[in-house]
Amino acid sequence: MSEVLSFPITTEDGVINPWLVAGTVMLATFMEVLDTSVANVALPHIAGSLSASVDESTWVLTSYLVSNAIVLPLSGWFSSLFGRKRFYMFCVALFTVSSFLCGFAPSLPLLVTFRVLQGAGGGALQPVSQAILVESFSKKKQGQAMAIFGMGVVFAPVIGPTLGGWITDNYSWRWIFFINIPIGILSLLMTQMLVFDPSYLKRMNLRTLRIDYIGVGLLSVGLGFLQVMLDKGQRDDWFGSHFIVTCAVITGVALIGAVFWEWHSKDPVVDLHLLRDRNFALATLTMFTLGLVLYATTVLLPEMAQLLLGYDATTSGWMLSPGGVAVMVLLPFVGWLLSKIEPRWLVTFGASIIALSLLNMAHFSLDLDFRTAMLARVYQSCGMAFLFVPINVMAFYFISKERTNNATGIINLARNIGGSVGISWVQTLLARQQQIHQHDLVAHATPYSYAFRAELSGMTQMFAAHSSSMVDAASRAQGLLYESIQRQSMMLAFVDNFRLLAGVSLAIVPLMFLMKKIRPQKGGPPVVH
Repeated sequence: MSEVLSFPITTEDGVINPWLVAGTVMLATFMEVLDTSVANVALPHIAGSLSASVDESTWVLTSYLVSNAIVLPLSGWFSSLFGRKRFYMFCVALFTVSSFLCGFAPSLPLLVTFRVLQGAGGGALQPVSQAILVESFSKKKQGQAMAIFGMGVVFAPVIGPTLGGWITDNYSWRWIFFINIPIGILSLLMTQMLVFDPSYLKRMNLRTLRIDYIGVGLLSVGLGFLQVMLDKGQRDDWFGSHFIVTCAVITGVALIGAVFWEWHSKDPVVDLHLLRDRNFALATLTMFTLGLVLYATTVLLPEMAQLLLGYDATTSGWMLSPGGVAVMVLLPFVGWLLSKIEPRWLVTFGASIIALSLLNMAHFSLDLDFRTAMLARVYQSCGMAFLFVPINVMAFYFISKERTNNATGIINLARNIGGSVGISWVQTLLARQQQIHQHDLVAHATPYSYAFRAELSGMTQMFAAHSSSMVDAASRAQGLLYESIQRQSMMLAFVDNFRLLAGVSLAIVPLMFLMKKIRPQKGGPPVVH
């Protein structure tokens, strides 16, 4: 009986069981992705504890995203330089140690410095983990492997705000960093025992190595200023700010220069020639769109719950959590479906479900209850589950294992930048659409409107029964009506965002008809049309 129940560490041919490898790399991936969102709800507490303003405390998020974005596309090059396992363990160790330092940071400047180190360590964990998974599993099982990886990538940003809010409310914001330490140590031990570099992955010869300083510099400057621009844009009124204009110019010049330089370089740090493969290029664009929709809705829903429905951070987080559970339940099923159905049809189905769910959210009103909002998120998450795994399978099916390290860095960068663009986009639209709707609603709040006069008169009479004068009662009635107009205009702005994100989700569908067809087979090479 013990032999039946035991889980083998090695397969029949003596190779480490790939499912153990999958569990090992998912640990670090979950830990890293979680840290991109877990600190969001703790910013007011961090600001108060370190004697800083809330605006200054946002650098805790920005600094992490900037260093994370810079390292992401360079992860393949670093893996070849130091060896993938050694580089991966170094990144896990750096992430764990910097998490410890973040937890003990006595001031905001030191916390931001440690977050830069944490982002640098975490930036390579996603692409290197994915590269390890892709080469550990056979072609026919890569869908199931990507499902395991997807659990960490999709579930972590959903549970992050809930976990961060609960820890901050019940303990201290410092514990949102301390929880990484045991996970990091466990990941290091398991990686040392179970993960090994493949024979084809040859390290660079350090004596003859030509480091592409110009490529590294251009990418670092371009991606760094892009993240700062996206994070600070709405707060600084975008191109009404000289700082944002400067960031935009530097970003454009650096990234265009990086593309040109890397395309023609003999030893590029990022192999942009991978984008010549039609499937990989289209999958990268699709992953950018997925990141945009995923992170945008993950920000919008709890913000709506707290600003308009009166929920606290923990309750608004619980509104999202069942959606994460739905993703975890469905991902293994989607991995199995990939052996039966063409990946592009699964993506088409998933994008359609997301679009329909967002159109459903576009009917939200101020009377929205917790159950309706939670089920709408579950509905959307079911669609998300049908996107992540098939997109990755289509992306890597025709990429050789020797080029997987570079490919994973590019596609993960696309998802993260998509997330940053999505968050900035919806926050800008939210602020501006609210002003537009408020202007339209106020235009009807005039003495010439019978409905307005009747509402104002009714409220005035209500307050007059508990007030010392009619003047005070009329003033309170007008204040309540104006507050109601503000809330209505904000809800309409949220509705506009949901409707636009539905359109973005549907934009994925035409891309699937441009993909090379991959007929599901139990073995053998893919059939291409």
